[in-house]
Amino acid sequence: MKQISILGCGWLGLPLAKSLLQNGHIIFGSTTSVEKITLLENAGITPFLIELSDVTIEVEIASFLKNSEILIIDIPPKLRGNSSENFVGKIQNLIPFIEKSSVKKVLFVSSTSVYSEGTTTITEDTIPNPDTESGKQLLEAEQLLQSNKNFQTTVIRFGGLIGEDRHPIQFLAGRTNIENPEGPINLIHQMDCIGIIEAILLQDLKDNETFNAVAPYHPTRKEYYTQKAIELNLPLPEFNESKPSVGKLISSDKVEQVLGYLFAKNRL
Repeated sequence: MKQISILGCGWLGLPLAKSLLQNGHIIFGSTTSVEKITLLENAGITPFLIELSDVTIEVEIASFLKNSEILIIDIPPKLRGNSSENFVGKIQNLIPFIEKSSVKKVLFVSSTSVYSEGTTTITEDTIPNPDTESGKQLLEAEQLLQSNKNFQTTVIRFGGLIGEDRHPIQFLAGRTNIENPEGPINLIHQMDCIGIIEAILLQDLKDNETFNAVAPYHPTRKEYYTQKAIELNLPLPEFNESKPSVGKLISSDKVEQVLGYLFAKNRL
């Protein structure tokens, strides 16, 4: 049994916290929503109201980290649409608190957006070259954490996140002129995300490691999303086939080989 702090009990962090509780761990969890405090308490999680900033210092972070052996950081950058933030600055403000705490291992949830688009197969040996602001800030945050000698950091780069209440076909159904019909999908189910994180915790890795994590099934975008629309009785998406398709294929071989993790075939 370990005490684990989860920074960000959102779409992934909350079910992860519940799963870790079932495995006998003590969980401290953070949220930015006052309304969610009761939800965390009712789940058996010790709740903390924390919103990281690149300017101000959250003093409650010290209490949130107190006596924890492991910190899981699951707070994606808010950089879509008109939203923008200094995500790297947030991590910079957090690091001194980690250094002064009992935390020895950090698990940082990142994204395969740190890799640029292309037509190649991507492994952990591929040099990241992000072409989005979110990817650039995530990569810099990874480097800040893994270069710190006061704690060990494992980075997990998840692909597109899906779950029972979250799937890109809900957005793509009925749309026209969708690009890259022959590009491979790189998706991962919420339950596999949780399983991989738990596998990392069980391994007790001694060195900084980085894992790419997507389901090892890569049908084309056209094939996959057309079939999903049919299964869910949604309007079919229409693809633009006039341009050559591009799209990286993310390999999860390291997850399977080093962690011994087996993906469930029926989750996509």
